[in-house]
Amino acid sequence: MTGPVAISILSVCGLAVGSFLNVCIVRLPLRQSVVTPSSRCQACGRSLRWFENVPVLGWVVLRGRCRTCDAAISAVYPIIEVVTPLVFLLQYWQVGWGPLLVVRLVFSSAMVVLFVIDLQHRILPNMITVPGIGIGLVAALVFEPGWQAALLGVLIGGGGLLVIAEVYYRVRHAEGLGMGDVKMLAMIGAFLGWQLMLVTLFLASLLGSVVGIGMIALGLGDSKYALPLGSFLALAAVVTTAAGGSVIQWYGGFY
Repeated sequence: MTGPVAISILSVCGLAVGSFLNVCIVRLPLRQSVVTPSSRCQACGRSLRWFENVPVLGWVVLRGRCRTCDAAISAVYPIIEVVTPLVFLLQYWQVGWGPLLVVRLVFSSAMVVLFVIDLQHRILPNMITVPGIGIGLVAALVFEPGWQAALLGVLIGGGGLLVIAEVYYRVRHAEGLGMGDVKMLAMIGAFLGWQLMLVTLFLASLLGSVVGIGMIALGLGDSKYALPLGSFLALAAVVTTAAGGSVIQWYGGFY
Protein backbone atom coordinates (compact mmCIF):
# COMPACT_ATOMS: atom_id res chain seq x y z
CA MET A 1 0.00 0.00 0.00
CA THR A 2 1.38 3.40 -0.96
CA GLY A 3 2.22 5.98 1.68
CA PRO A 4 -0.51 8.53 0.85
CA VAL A 5 -3.23 5.86 0.86
CA ALA A 6 -2.03 4.38 4.15
CA ILE A 7 -1.81 7.83 5.72
CA SER A 8 -5.33 8.67 4.59
CA ILE A 9 -6.76 5.42 5.93
CA LEU A 10 -4.97 5.74 9.26
CA SER A 11 -6.03 9.36 9.64
CA VAL A 12 -9.71 8.55 9.12
CA CYS A 13 -9.53 5.44 11.32
CA GLY A 14 -7.65 7.40 13.97
CA LEU A 15 -10.37 10.03 14.12
CA ALA A 16 -13.05 7.36 14.49
CA VAL A 17 -11.07 5.41 17.10
CA GLY A 18 -10.34 8.65 18.96
CA SER A 19 -14.08 9.26 19.24
CA PHE A 20 -14.52 5.79 20.75
CA LEU A 21 -11.59 6.34 23.11
CA ASN A 22 -13.43 9.39 24.45
CA VAL A 23 -16.31 7.11 25.38
CA CYS A 24 -13.88 4.79 27.18
CA ILE A 25 -12.28 7.70 29.03
CA VAL A 26 -15.65 8.91 30.31
CA ARG A 27 -17.28 5.59 31.13
CA LEU A 28 -14.55 3.24 32.36
CA PRO A 29 -13.89 5.20 35.58
CA LEU A 30 -17.63 5.00 36.24
CA ARG A 31 -17.64 1.26 35.44
CA GLN A 32 -20.20 1.79 32.70
CA SER A 33 -20.53 -0.06 29.41
CA VAL A 34 -18.62 1.49 26.51
CA VAL A 35 -21.12 -0.01 24.04
CA THR A 36 -24.51 1.02 25.39
CA PRO A 37 -26.27 3.40 25.75
CA SER A 38 -25.43 5.64 22.81
CA SER A 39 -23.40 8.82 23.31
CA ARG A 40 -25.25 11.54 25.19
CA CYS A 41 -24.76 14.88 26.89
CA GLN A 42 -23.16 14.41 30.30
CA ALA A 43 -25.26 17.26 31.72
CA CYS A 44 -28.82 16.77 30.45
CA GLY A 45 -28.62 13.17 29.22
CA ARG A 46 -29.93 13.87 25.70
CA SER A 47 -28.79 11.33 23.11
CA LEU A 48 -26.53 12.92 20.52
CA ARG A 49 -27.47 13.04 16.84
CA TRP A 50 -25.14 11.44 14.30
CA PHE A 51 -23.72 14.77 13.12
CA GLU A 52 -22.86 15.73 16.70
CA ASN A 53 -20.65 12.65 16.92
CA VAL A 54 -18.54 13.52 13.87
CA PRO A 55 -14.98 13.71 15.26
CA VAL A 56 -13.67 17.25 15.85
CA LEU A 57 -16.14 18.81 13.41
CA GLY A 58 -19.12 18.06 15.66
CA TRP A 59 -17.49 19.88 18.57
CA VAL A 60 -16.55 22.84 16.37
CA VAL A 61 -20.04 23.18 14.89
CA LEU A 62 -21.58 23.06 18.36
CA ARG A 63 -18.96 25.58 19.55
CA GLY A 64 -18.24 23.34 22.51
CA ARG A 65 -21.80 23.56 23.86
CA CYS A 66 -24.76 21.18 24.12
CA ARG A 67 -27.59 22.17 21.73
CA THR A 68 -30.20 21.46 24.42
CA CYS A 69 -28.87 22.65 27.78
CA ASP A 70 -25.93 24.80 26.62
CA ALA A 71 -23.60 22.95 28.98
CA ALA A 72 -19.92 23.18 28.07
CA ILE A 73 -18.45 20.18 26.24
CA SER A 74 -14.88 19.54 27.33
CA ALA A 75 -12.13 20.39 24.85
CA VAL A 76 -10.57 17.05 25.81
CA TYR A 77 -12.89 15.39 23.27
CA PRO A 78 -11.54 17.04 20.10
CA ILE A 79 -7.98 16.92 21.48
CA ILE A 80 -8.16 13.13 21.82
CA GLU A 81 -9.72 12.86 18.36
CA VAL A 82 -6.79 14.80 16.89
CA VAL A 83 -4.05 13.13 18.93
CA THR A 84 -5.16 9.56 18.13
CA PRO A 85 -4.56 9.71 14.35
CA LEU A 86 -1.22 11.43 15.01
CA VAL A 87 -0.22 8.55 17.29
CA PHE A 88 -1.43 6.08 14.64
CA LEU A 89 0.74 7.77 12.02
CA LEU A 90 3.71 7.65 14.38
CA GLN A 91 3.30 3.88 14.68
CA TYR A 92 2.98 3.54 10.91
CA TRP A 93 6.18 5.52 10.47
CA GLN A 94 7.92 3.17 12.87
CA VAL A 95 6.74 -0.30 11.76
CA GLY A 96 5.19 0.26 8.32
CA TRP A 97 2.01 -1.27 6.93
CA GLY A 98 1.60 -4.81 8.19
CA PRO A 99 0.16 -7.03 10.93
CA LEU A 100 2.50 -5.60 13.57
CA LEU A 101 0.94 -2.20 12.98
CA VAL A 102 -2.40 -3.51 14.27
CA VAL A 103 -0.74 -4.60 17.50
CA ARG A 104 0.93 -1.21 17.92
CA LEU A 105 -2.34 0.63 17.23
CA VAL A 106 -4.13 -1.38 19.92
CA PHE A 107 -1.29 -0.68 22.35
CA SER A 108 -1.19 3.04 21.53
CA SER A 109 -4.97 3.37 21.90
CA ALA A 110 -4.74 1.83 25.36
CA MET A 111 -1.97 4.27 26.28
CA VAL A 112 -4.10 7.25 25.22
CA VAL A 113 -6.99 6.09 27.41
CA LEU A 114 -4.78 5.33 30.41
CA PHE A 115 -2.99 8.66 30.06
CA VAL A 116 -6.19 10.69 30.35
CA ILE A 117 -7.95 8.55 32.96
CA ASP A 118 -4.97 8.56 35.30
CA LEU A 119 -4.51 12.29 34.79
CA GLN A 120 -8.16 12.98 35.61
CA HIS A 121 -8.96 10.32 38.22
CA ARG A 122 -5.64 8.82 39.41
CA ILE A 123 -6.82 5.32 38.50
CA LEU A 124 -5.75 2.79 35.88
CA PRO A 125 -8.70 0.49 35.04
CA ASN A 126 -8.08 -3.25 35.28
CA MET A 127 -10.35 -3.60 32.24
CA ILE A 128 -7.45 -2.29 30.16
CA THR A 129 -4.27 -3.30 31.98
CA VAL A 130 -5.07 -6.92 32.84
CA PRO A 131 -6.34 -8.00 29.39
CA GLY A 132 -3.54 -5.87 27.93
CA ILE A 133 -0.92 -8.08 29.56
CA GLY A 134 -2.48 -11.18 27.98
CA ILE A 135 -2.91 -9.57 24.55
CA GLY A 136 0.69 -8.38 24.57
CA LEU A 137 2.02 -11.84 25.47
CA VAL A 138 -0.09 -13.56 22.81
CA ALA A 139 0.97 -11.06 20.16
CA ALA A 140 4.61 -11.60 21.13
CA LEU A 141 4.28 -15.27 20.12
CA VAL A 142 4.19 -14.06 16.51
CA PHE A 143 5.56 -10.52 16.46
CA GLU A 144 8.38 -8.58 18.05
CA PRO A 145 9.67 -8.39 20.71
CA GLY A 146 9.20 -12.17 20.89
CA TRP A 147 7.67 -14.15 23.73
CA GLN A 148 10.84 -14.38 25.82
CA ALA A 149 11.46 -10.62 25.85
CA ALA A 150 7.76 -10.03 26.46
CA LEU A 151 7.61 -12.45 29.38
CA LEU A 152 10.72 -10.88 30.90
CA GLY A 153 9.10 -7.50 30.37
CA VAL A 154 6.09 -8.57 32.42
CA LEU A 155 8.17 -10.14 35.18
CA ILE A 156 10.77 -7.38 35.44
CA GLY A 157 8.32 -4.53 34.89
CA GLY A 158 5.47 -5.67 37.10
CA GLY A 159 7.61 -7.54 39.60
CA GLY A 160 10.23 -4.82 39.89
CA LEU A 161 7.70 -2.06 40.43
CA LEU A 162 5.88 -4.22 42.97
CA VAL A 163 9.11 -4.62 44.97
CA ILE A 164 9.75 -0.87 44.81
CA ALA A 165 6.21 -0.18 46.02
CA GLU A 166 6.60 -2.61 48.92
CA VAL A 167 9.97 -1.18 49.98
CA TYR A 168 8.59 2.37 49.81
CA TYR A 169 5.60 1.40 51.94
CA ARG A 170 7.78 -0.26 54.60
CA VAL A 171 10.20 2.68 54.74
CA ARG A 172 7.75 5.59 54.49
CA HIS A 173 4.64 3.81 55.87
CA ALA A 174 2.62 5.24 53.00
CA GLU A 175 1.65 4.06 49.54
CA GLY A 176 3.91 5.55 46.89
CA LEU A 177 2.75 3.40 44.00
CA GLY A 178 -0.58 1.77 43.24
CA MET A 179 -1.20 -1.70 41.86
CA GLY A 180 -2.54 -0.03 38.73
CA ASP A 181 0.96 1.27 37.98
CA VAL A 182 2.39 -2.21 38.51
CA LYS A 183 -0.07 -3.82 36.10
CA MET A 184 0.37 -1.04 33.55
CA LEU A 185 4.16 -1.42 33.47
CA ALA A 186 3.70 -5.19 33.13
CA MET A 187 1.42 -4.52 30.15
CA ILE A 188 4.03 -2.24 28.59
CA GLY A 189 6.63 -4.97 29.09
CA ALA A 190 4.35 -7.51 27.39
CA PHE A 191 3.95 -5.35 24.29
CA LEU A 192 7.42 -3.80 24.04
CA GLY A 193 9.72 -6.30 25.75
CA TRP A 194 11.94 -5.83 28.76
CA GLN A 195 14.48 -3.50 27.15
CA LEU A 196 11.99 -0.95 25.84
CA MET A 197 10.03 -1.33 29.07
CA LEU A 198 13.11 -0.16 30.99
CA VAL A 199 13.52 2.77 28.60
CA THR A 200 9.86 3.64 29.19
CA LEU A 201 10.31 3.51 32.95
CA PHE A 202 13.43 5.70 32.76
CA LEU A 203 11.74 8.32 30.56
CA ALA A 204 8.59 8.31 32.72
CA SER A 205 10.63 8.75 35.90
CA LEU A 206 12.65 11.56 34.32
CA LEU A 207 9.51 13.31 33.10
CA GLY A 208 7.82 12.88 36.48
CA SER A 209 10.86 14.34 38.26
CA VAL A 210 10.94 17.37 35.96
CA VAL A 211 7.21 18.00 36.38
CA GLY A 212 7.35 17.46 40.14
CA ILE A 213 10.29 19.82 40.63
CA GLY A 214 8.63 22.37 38.38
CA MET A 215 5.40 22.25 40.38
CA ILE A 216 7.27 22.70 43.66
CA ALA A 217 9.25 25.62 42.21
CA LEU A 218 6.02 27.28 41.04
CA GLY A 219 4.27 26.65 44.34
CA LEU A 220 1.69 24.34 42.75
CA GLY A 221 2.45 21.37 44.98
CA ASP A 222 4.86 19.90 47.49
CA SER A 223 6.97 16.75 47.81
CA LYS A 224 3.89 14.78 48.91
CA TYR A 225 1.79 15.71 45.86
CA ALA A 226 0.61 12.55 44.07
CA LEU A 227 1.76 12.67 40.46
CA PRO A 228 -0.02 10.42 37.91
CA LEU A 229 2.74 7.90 37.16
CA GLY A 230 0.43 6.10 34.74
CA SER A 231 0.14 9.22 32.59
CA PHE A 232 3.91 9.56 32.46
CA LEU A 233 4.26 5.86 31.63
CA ALA A 234 1.72 6.15 28.81
CA LEU A 235 3.45 9.15 27.25
CA ALA A 236 6.88 7.58 27.66
CA ALA A 237 5.68 4.29 26.16
CA VAL A 238 4.43 5.97 22.98
CA VAL A 239 7.68 7.91 22.66
CA THR A 240 9.66 4.72 23.27
CA THR A 241 7.94 2.88 20.41
CA ALA A 242 9.51 5.47 18.10
CA ALA A 243 12.79 6.37 19.80
CA GLY A 244 13.47 3.53 22.24
CA GLY A 245 15.70 1.60 19.86
CA SER A 246 17.91 4.65 19.31
CA VAL A 247 18.17 5.18 23.08
CA ILE A 248 19.30 1.59 23.58
CA GLN A 249 21.90 1.89 20.80
CA TRP A 250 23.16 5.17 22.25
CA TYR A 251 23.49 3.66 25.70
CA GLY A 252 25.14 0.53 24.35
CA GLY A 253 27.76 2.70 22.66
CA PHE A 254 29.31 3.40 26.05
CA TYR A 255 30.31 -0.26 26.40
